[in-house]
Amino acid sequence: MAQQQIPALLEHPIAFAHRGARAHAPENTLEAFQLAIRLGANGLETDAWITKDHEVVLDHDGTVRVRGFRRPMAELNRSQLPSHIPTLAELWQSCGMSHDLSVDIKDDAATDVLVRVAQESRFDLRKLWVCHHRHDEVLSIRKRHEEIRVVDSTRLNRLKNGLEMRSSENAQAGVDAINMHFTDWTGGSVTLAHRFGVLAFGWDIQFAHQLENSLKMGLDAVYSDHVDRMVDTYRDYYGRTPQTITS
Repeated sequence: MAQQQIPALLEHPIAFAHRGARAHAPENTLEAFQLAIRLGANGLETDAWITKDHEVVLDHDGTVRVRGFRRPMAELNRSQLPSHIPTLAELWQSCGMSHDLSVDIKDDAATDVLVRVAQESRFDLRKLWVCHHRHDEVLSIRKRHEEIRVVDSTRLNRLKNGLEMRSSENAQAGVDAINMHFTDWTGGSVTLAHRFGVLAFGWDIQFAHQLENSLKMGLDAVYSDHVDRMVDTYRDYYGRTPQTITS
């Protein structure tokens, strides 16, 4: 059965380039982020860690090899990391600030520093989407930082009390969005989240038919490694590219 078209709650849905243009360039590098913007994404996604000298750095695993051993970035200064790992400030210096930014917090200590760097860089905090996989930390981030967007990253099978209860809890707490694997969403569940005023985000959407179906079911943001496919599908669906629809 074809997916019925359901409007997104977000006026201009976001096309997030997962770890930059990951399918086209080394992930979480300035090269990948720059390419994602050139390909037409209006959002970038990355992972945040904090170094020993309190720099927010962008990397998925959070460890580097030093003298043959893997060491956490929290034990190292920024100058000890490989040059391909950028800081948050370098991302904005390289790519500008017109895009939305989704940040997956991998080190809880990184959140407050990340927000401070965003403020100092004069990034539009309404375009900063801070994501966490633990609901208690999601609620804590919301309480500490009213000015940013907060995203509850989870899976449907982790919601012991169901999506309706989680959507209600998030709405009451002021959590902006729920982010789940795209296969966890249906048109009905997106509509349910929207009924509480909670945005619905979907990740790991790699193929054109998946992207089209996700847009039709009303997802407010999609995440993909394949930025070219994502932008083309977005243009076919909305009649404009992600960057032009928000300009």
